[in-house]
Amino acid sequence: MKVLFFLTFILYATAVILQFTGTAFKKEKLLKISWPVFLLAFAVHLVFTAARGVVAGRIPLSNQFEFANAFAWGVALMLIVIRRRMKADWLSVAAMPMTLLVLTYAALQPMEIHDLMPALRSAWFGIHIGSAVLSYAAFVVAGCIGLRYILLAKKNTEDGESRLRQMDYLSYRLVAFGFLFLTVVILSGAIWAEQAWSAFWTWDPKEVWALITWIIYAVYLHLRLRSKRKGVVMAWFLVIAVPVVFFTFAGVNTLLPGLHSYG
Repeated sequence: MKVLFFLTFILYATAVILQFTGTAFKKEKLLKISWPVFLLAFAVHLVFTAARGVVAGRIPLSNQFEFANAFAWGVALMLIVIRRRMKADWLSVAAMPMTLLVLTYAALQPMEIHDLMPALRSAWFGIHIGSAVLSYAAFVVAGCIGLRYILLAKKNTEDGESRLRQMDYLSYRLVAFGFLFLTVVILSGAIWAEQAWSAFWTWDPKEVWALITWIIYAVYLHLRLRSKRKGVVMAWFLVIAVPVVFFTFAGVNTLLPGLHSYG
């Protein structure tokens, strides 16, 4: 199991190095090689995650390592889907390193497989945590697009205008997708909490920061839809929101222990 995980890590790292080197020195061959390597890493990543689930006899999402592993896989999946459907090769230079960053965090966590804690033995387990993986991955990829938008907007070229419009619309769609699943996370978590702890809302740090994250992206959607805000300001909004997502994901467990400290 550890061999599969670290093979995944090495392949992602190789893809990132090839991507950055190819971009920095304008070497098309390196860029072309980086993508198959990334796809191979993704495939090995999927095999590792499935194998861990089989060995554990459950969905592999029960602790910080497993969630971070799935989070990284979710970011990689969204990059692959977006590149395939929208020919958005430009996203790789930001999203590939983000996949590796999240997987690096996973590598720093204990990898041992344990039985589910009693509080996690619920039909809501997969829905609640799986939705969080999709939501966080969508927000992080939207932040990557926001960063690329800011860098491209400085060049101010005619070809760039078309790409900027694509980026703006794509980031909006990702935030809408992530917001939907974060809403599922909060609602399913409330129902699950009532069953496990006899209270829909306990003001646990994880709950509070999930709500803060939800409000931040609700503000983005409001500005985007009601006030028709676009451009660099909204791109910065997405970039700045990513640290909040990471704090909700990892920072809360480290600095603000509570009922969710095991996850």
